[in-house]
Amino acid sequence: MQNQPRVLSVNVGKAVVTEHTSAPTGTTGIDKYAVSSLTVRAPGPKAGGLGSGVVGDHIGDRRFHGGDNKAVYLFAREELDWWESELGRSLRSGIFGENVTTTGLDVDGLVVGTRLVFGDLAGPGAALTVAGPRIPCRTFAGHLGERQWIKRFTVRGLTGAYCSVELPGEIFTGDPVTVLDVPDHGITVPRLFRALTGDLELAEQVIASGALAGPDLAQLAESFERRTGRRPA
Repeated sequence: MQNQPRVLSVNVGKAVVTEHTSAPTGTTGIDKYAVSSLTVRAPGPKAGGLGSGVVGDHIGDRRFHGGDNKAVYLFAREELDWWESELGRSLRSGIFGENVTTTGLDVDGLVVGTRLVFGDLAGPGAALTVAGPRIPCRTFAGHLGERQWIKRFTVRGLTGAYCSVELPGEIFTGDPVTVLDVPDHGITVPRLFRALTGDLELAEQVIASGALAGPDLAQLAESFERRTGRRPA
């Protein structure tokens, strides 16, 4: 019997001044460290909202990070272990900037729109909805200090998953993770990542699938039209 997916670590980042960011604040919260629990809530829009969906978690550049669709970032410990072997260095949970490090959960196999329940909703548990991939940036590259990091991370294509907060609550280390309500459109987080980073065929499939809505759909459709000279089907 397959083991129940669980939360291995919950992580929060404090404001750190860095030269490896274009954030107007000159700060980043990407280097996150383990805490005993997270309080999660819907932060609202990027502009004028609360920033991170995790109380106490610093967002240095709210132009590109935070907001409802990037409220909580999940990353699999198994993928960190793969990168440990690839890079030949130790990578503690939280070092990729994830709020929740999971074990036993195929984070990069999750379908966009999937509902994830952490702990017990009858108690202080929380529910998140898978929203999309992480796009690697200069801050991420500078933080890790690895050559050609953005290219290497993009080629690997397993980015972890940003989530929105469906039901606010607490997420604790050791909490079980239950996967519910998987949409049938088949657009996984890695497929959406490839669509967002240049795969025009996939971009058209994503647009047609109904996996995205609102501003995210409009931005992808606009990008598709700009690159191809035609409107998506």
